[in-house]
Amino acid sequence: MEIDSVRVESSLWIGNKRYRAHLSGWYFSWTEIDKRNREKKTISVPVSEVIGVKEGRVEIQPQKKVEDTDIDFTLFYVKRSSKGNGIRAPWSLGRTQFCCPSRAVRDQWITQLRTALKTHSPSRPHRLLVFINPFGGKKRGKQIFHSLVAPLFELAGISSHVVVTERANQARDYILKKDLTGFDGVICVGGDGMFSELLHGVIGRTQQEAGVSEHDLTVMLQPCDLHIGIIPAGSTDCVCFTTIGINDPVTSTLHIIIGDSQPLDVCSVHYQSTLVRYSVSMVGYGFYGDVLAESERHRWMGPLRYDYSGCMVYLGNRSYPGLVQYLPADSHISSPRDNTRCLSGCRVCSESKERLFPHFDSSSSLYSTNVSQYSSELEGEWMTVEGRFKCVSLTCMSSSCPRSPKGLSPSAHLADGTADLILVRETNPLGFLTYLHRHTNTQDQFDLPFVEVHRVRAVRFSLPPGEEEEEEEEEGDREVQASAERVLDDPEKLCSSDIAGHSQQHLAGRTERRNVTTSRVKHRGFVCGTCCTKPRSISVWNCDGEILPHTEISCRIHGQLVRLFARGIEDSTMA
Repeated sequence: MEIDSVRVESSLWIGNKRYRAHLSGWYFSWTEIDKRNREKKTISVPVSEVIGVKEGRVEIQPQKKVEDTDIDFTLFYVKRSSKGNGIRAPWSLGRTQFCCPSRAVRDQWITQLRTALKTHSPSRPHRLLVFINPFGGKKRGKQIFHSLVAPLFELAGISSHVVVTERANQARDYILKKDLTGFDGVICVGGDGMFSELLHGVIGRTQQEAGVSEHDLTVMLQPCDLHIGIIPAGSTDCVCFTTIGINDPVTSTLHIIIGDSQPLDVCSVHYQSTLVRYSVSMVGYGFYGDVLAESERHRWMGPLRYDYSGCMVYLGNRSYPGLVQYLPADSHISSPRDNTRCLSGCRVCSESKERLFPHFDSSSSLYSTNVSQYSSELEGEWMTVEGRFKCVSLTCMSSSCPRSPKGLSPSAHLADGTADLILVRETNPLGFLTYLHRHTNTQDQFDLPFVEVHRVRAVRFSLPPGEEEEEEEEEGDREVQASAERVLDDPEKLCSSDIAGHSQQHLAGRTERRNVTTSRVKHRGFVCGTCCTKPRSISVWNCDGEILPHTEISCRIHGQLVRLFARGIEDSTMA
């Protein structure tokens, strides 16, 4: 049955008030009628945002209650709140109980609403694979899922297989090795680290099945068909905040239920001919790398270690030499300084599909068809910048979070096949503090003489001539220093991580130096080690919260490689 031919209209009652309800086209609406038969307020709900229709009087929150009656039905739908603590207002579960003149009328309404729901929402998930990180953030992952998420999945008729992870990269390994037949998506209940595991698992499995080498920087990776969903339960939840606009488990769950789909660019990071990691939020060298490395020494402090480490690294006032090469994107399409925002239904991202996949047949699904492995994305004139930098950052999205609502690059796009390269040159401490502070207010953080930003398709970073020897000497020290405490806390984490997978042989060659390096770590100042030690000439790379084992890397942006259960940030005028 075509939804355009569905038209149901009758009088219904909500409490003791009469309403004229009708289902027509894409909306279900009900209008209050007063005693003089005059129309008053109308409420209209898109069929695509209906969560479920149940017989009788049903309550889900705070606990499930069902009163079976012959003439009542309950409608559950997405309800937009008036305000919230994010860029946008949170969603909640709307609930309205309707009383019908007869059971026949009630059955007709339920049948037609469910028919319209199937017709307008064919891409809704029916079975999901859920991974819960019980240790992330405030360790509330299991509580969040069972109290907030599971009841909504049950209401929507979604079945889920739940895996509570016990070690690092368990979720990634599960996706790579287990049979995923019948699953419509994978969900992480955790933070950015858990999302990264799912990202690596989904991309890796897709390339294996397509026969594509992830290590080849020149090939076009196969877009992933399996959707990824994020239920925020971590410390920062940057990816969730950037793609939805708020860190709220109920809002994220409702996006998953209604089958929202948001394509997302992914950055692959390579060392020579080997893939090191994938990134979606930030690959940062200098300040951001130092903060992460310093925070690893203070894991006992919990989330407070990031504030402490940031302060210590700032006081260290370090800058590092570097040679940055980048392949510019087309400046006529968009620019990191154009003061636009990538919102839901973004025109730039929507129009990028044809440019990113020129050989794609629009009559089939991009995410279920093997794309051509030929890629021309690395063709063009490379630009070179050399100097001393406070930090070098590459981000595929704005990387916003509650503390920095605009993010690292406010005008970055989610799915246009580009990333923003931010170069902060050596400057005085006050100037750098000004740059950092502008991430938290409305001032333009790029409007500073020592900051430049470029929209790029690929990036290479290397050390200037004369720095390579020191890089060789310090690389092993960095690897041990970055992972020493983590190995002591959880030996399995290093053994099973992506970093270890690519660098175990590298580390084995430096076994004799491990004791020397560990001794250096122990003898650094306990309170102010970072700002009181001898300045290094080489920093480390922070890749979505993980330290990379290499300094000289190459990065490439893969447009619309994965899809999330999200729709981008809704315009505030839509809320």
